[in-house]
Amino acid sequence: MTGRAGLAGTVYFAVVFAIGFVLGTVRVLFLAPALGEGIATLIELPAMLAASWFVCGWCVGRFGVPPARGARATMGGAAFGMLMAVEAMLSILVFGRTPLGHLARYAEIGPALGLAAQIAFAAFPLLRR
Repeated sequence: MTGRAGLAGTVYFAVVFAIGFVLGTVRVLFLAPALGEGIATLIELPAMLAASWFVCGWCVGRFGVPPARGARATMGGAAFGMLMAVEAMLSILVFGRTPLGHLARYAEIGPALGLAAQIAFAAFPLLRR
């Protein structure tokens, strides 16, 4: 059970991260300079949440993750942990932030909204039937 849930979480993370990388690039390069980071994030979030919901459902079915809370929490927790780790690495290595600088960004509206969506992303395996 844990193996399937962990694998499903890994694929869930990878697919949603790839979608987020594309949408995030559009947000950062085009929307944020014109509208501000908070509005740009609000525009991106519905698409990301919808994509996460559908990818989650596909992963649950494809990998046969049982509806037990432990298995679904494993899937969501694995995906969330990988997402947060990769996001921190990109922030530090690509954008030159310190680890504390990365964490401090969550006090800003755009990153705070993104974190709320990432928590929803982690919860989706528990919510999907």
